[in-house]
Amino acid sequence: MTLTTAQLAKYMDHTNLKADATEASIKQTCDEAAKFNTASVCVNSYWIPFVAEQLKASDVNPIAVVGFPLGAMATESEVFEAVTAIDQGAEEIDMVINVGELKSGHDDIVLADIRALANAVHAKGKLLKVILETCLLTKDEIVRGCELSEQAGADFVKTSTGFSTAGAKLDDVKLMRATVGDRLGVKASGGIHSKEEALAMIDAGASRLGVSATVAILTDQTDAQPAGY
Repeated sequence: MTLTTAQLAKYMDHTNLKADATEASIKQTCDEAAKFNTASVCVNSYWIPFVAEQLKASDVNPIAVVGFPLGAMATESEVFEAVTAIDQGAEEIDMVINVGELKSGHDDIVLADIRALANAVHAKGKLLKVILETCLLTKDEIVRGCELSEQAGADFVKTSTGFSTAGAKLDDVKLMRATVGDRLGVKASGGIHSKEEALAMIDAGASRLGVSATVAILTDQTDAQPAGY
């Protein structure tokens, strides 16, 4: 695949989800995103008011993660976090699926959880992505997670938080795309550190990329960061 730098930038959710992220580092993330005109800046919900203010003069969207990174949060708490983030400026919400309940085979619980988030987010006119944490799932569980996300009304399925045992894998992205077809977006996130890797994920079916190595990728430089987001 051949993309211009500007085209590739619009696939990217420029991400800063580190526990030790400071105001200065979040501002740097916003400045970089505005410079390259990425799709978004993705942060923990606490930082959304600050990020929305930093990006108000740009075309870059603020995104908040909720129930992050484990997905083991009460549905009511997730909904509150998502709605609060949207009211403070978030344009998209990336929720973590309840991994334990998915692996337990409790599809009705997983479906209800995602549906509650989808309804709340869509009522505000925004988009919902569901993080599957594919490194913890079997292939059958990945398919089931995608199917439940679609049934619940999600807009995207997403591979990873970047905080578990591995990030996005090409085979998982292909499987997710095959499962949802062109009905949902697919976001590959975690462990994407080069332009070659980014383009490979897009070729595999990703319509969005969650990356912290945005500048290195867009300037086609080797990223020295360890594996992770």
